[in-house]
Amino acid sequence: MTWLVFDYGGVISQHTQAIPAMAAHVGASAEAFEPGYWSEREAYDRGQPDLDYWRAVCAHVGVDVDEKLSADLTRMDIEGWLPTDDKTVKLLDRLAGAGARLALLSNAPSSFGRVAERQPWAERFTHLVFSGDLFMAKPDVEIYAALVGKLGARAADCLFVDDRQTNVDGAVAAGLAAHLWTSADELADTLVRFATCS
Repeated sequence: MTWLVFDYGGVISQHTQAIPAMAAHVGASAEAFEPGYWSEREAYDRGQPDLDYWRAVCAHVGVDVDEKLSADLTRMDIEGWLPTDDKTVKLLDRLAGAGARLALLSNAPSSFGRVAERQPWAERFTHLVFSGDLFMAKPDVEIYAALVGKLGARAADCLFVDDRQTNVDGAVAAGLAAHLWTSADELADTLVRFATCS
């Protein structure tokens, strides 16, 4: 039984364009806000509560964050990551139509996961795994082991695609087959072949 395992950000989704709006919402420039957004992100992906994350981010620009502001920023952040890449979604349709077993492994906070689960593209997937729910993240070997356990599969029967080489390397270290994501056009044939070889 083979599985195709997709990353989300930069693979299924476009990269967020919401950072300038979030910065403006807290009265900061995007240039001042963005470094904190990314530097504090790993803890958020590993299960840090929304409020704690936004307090850490906004400390970089000298802004105090209460529950309401945290909720606003969380909503804006989630919305920023929702737009999908049309070609990737069409590829998911093609793979699902060919009988491929699809799973998702995303470094993402739990709050995003609950919204992502309700998106139309999610219907193509049998399993959706978000790092924030597991308190671990790619490229840790442990998260790939947790994924494989959830799928009830052998690691070697899973092909993982991600747009970050470090996450591809982590998957390989855990025994999965893995490819660096470049585009739906470039990887379509490889994924279809893997999905239909079982």
